[in-house]
Amino acid sequence: MSQYKAPITDMSFLLFDVFKAQDFWAQNEVLSEAIEPETAKAILEESAKVTEQAIAPFSREADETGVSWNEGVVTTPDSYKEAFNVVAEGGWIGLAGDPEYGGMGMPKSLAGMHEEMMCSADLAFALYPGLTSGACLAIRAHADEELKQTYLPNLYSGVWAGSMCLTEAHAGTDLGLIKTKAVPQSDGSYEISGSKIFITGGEQDLSENIIHLVLAKLPGAPEGSRGISLFIVPKIHVNADGSLGEKNAVSCGSIEHKMGIHGSSTCVMNFDGAKGYLVGEVNKGLTCMFTMMNYERLFVGLQGLGAAERSYQNALAYALDRGQGKGSPRMHEGATDPIIVHADVRRMLLNMKAMNEAGRAFATYVSTQLDEAKYTTVPEQQKLADARAQLLTPIAKAFLTDTALETCITGQQVFGGHGYVREWGQEQLVRDTRITQIYEGTNGIQAMDLIGRKVAASKGQTAQHLFSEINDFIAANNEALPELVTLGEAVRNLSSVTEMVLVRANEDVNELGAAAVDYLHMFGYVMYGYMWARMMVAAESHENAEFKASKIKTGRYFFSRVFPKVASLKLQIESGVQPLYEFEIEDF
Repeated sequence: MSQYKAPITDMSFLLFDVFKAQDFWAQNEVLSEAIEPETAKAILEESAKVTEQAIAPFSREADETGVSWNEGVVTTPDSYKEAFNVVAEGGWIGLAGDPEYGGMGMPKSLAGMHEEMMCSADLAFALYPGLTSGACLAIRAHADEELKQTYLPNLYSGVWAGSMCLTEAHAGTDLGLIKTKAVPQSDGSYEISGSKIFITGGEQDLSENIIHLVLAKLPGAPEGSRGISLFIVPKIHVNADGSLGEKNAVSCGSIEHKMGIHGSSTCVMNFDGAKGYLVGEVNKGLTCMFTMMNYERLFVGLQGLGAAERSYQNALAYALDRGQGKGSPRMHEGATDPIIVHADVRRMLLNMKAMNEAGRAFATYVSTQLDEAKYTTVPEQQKLADARAQLLTPIAKAFLTDTALETCITGQQVFGGHGYVREWGQEQLVRDTRITQIYEGTNGIQAMDLIGRKVAASKGQTAQHLFSEINDFIAANNEALPELVTLGEAVRNLSSVTEMVLVRANEDVNELGAAAVDYLHMFGYVMYGYMWARMMVAAESHENAEFKASKIKTGRYFFSRVFPKVASLKLQIESGVQPLYEFEIEDF
């Protein structure tokens, strides 16, 4: 595997040239005191050092070692212990955390870039600090002050780690079916009993304590998802003075043996009358979890993007070095040319480059919406940013990861046979990325969330607001970029398809499901087109001539060779529900 190089030049370009994040920071009272461009650049550079030097070089070794389980004790790869200490001591887990409890208070637009670097370095390792940050989000938003004071400082510092215990063997997407029970106790705590599966970092040897966020139901709770509550359940009890006490009645029954992310412990967790503490209100557990879902699902998208970036870097290094055949009369005399001269290799590399750079821009755009929703003091702006973040979150999760797997497989193809063997690290990226399409809600569920909850529920209004923004950008820059004509046509097609599906769904609700995945992908490509348009316009004034030329050429490639997929997706959606539902069960 090639040496990972964090793309901080591109990240800085997105923050300061494309999205002008510094303007929002300066205008906001909270952010203006916490962050300014030079600080942000220093954070990116330091994150690059940590990920390039302390994590990335050991990714393959950690994958081959994996995690082990012995009578409830989980052992992680040796390199993870030192890397986790580096990450914890550097304050990276609390990068976007609340300063009142020891966090650094950085915006998501910056923290997301650090998360991408972590995932490029080693996706499996990144899950430990990433899930801890996610647990902090729920605690910060919904726990009472005593719980926040007790748990957040040690979670932000990495002295303790967090996990989210949602899934049960019989209840995946439909959490209303969970059986884990929470019985109220006289001291105000709850006795938690039940079993959870697929718990990332449920047990490990990296932190002094593990703070589990557990979904459970009280006796007599309403049926389904309306009866779910959320609890903090520490692995080790925390004494009144903050020191650690006795072990709680929590144990790891086993770990899963998985296709990928071998360095991440995926656990079966058993709660046998464990002491827990209510987070938020009784029967409002899903509300608490959904507070962090936009962030967590974007994090999964960044996992895919991180692996895809590593795949591109590996494939490019190999294509420049590997000699095979004679493909270009412009090359010097020699027995062979590097394979980058061959048309198909160029096609693969440019597809990867174009999609990665658009994906990074899109993830940053979604992050800016989350920042605006969190920090703006103007109610109407806050409401619009929140709605837009919710609209785009399923796309960020599903489209980034669907296309990331394609990019990792494409990188494997550049290597040929060497991409299939373990030596080069490409097959690890394919295995690791595959899970991103499944957890935090499968991508099919994300597609239904987009078209059902986010588009149909608002009668398309939130989507139309976004289309108007894109059209305004096109109108303001229509003489600067010929590709804007193509983008404008795609936006009109997406708008008309949206209206068509909603009208058809009034007659047959299955129209939503029939269109869902293709609709999400069509939406994703249109957003990537919007991102490329913004990047190409911003690149025109970039001071680095080489960067400017590469960015504009890659944008042109995207519009000519990738963006036409929008048209075929439109046709697939227009075919409607009939091709799916003319089949009887027996026909399968």
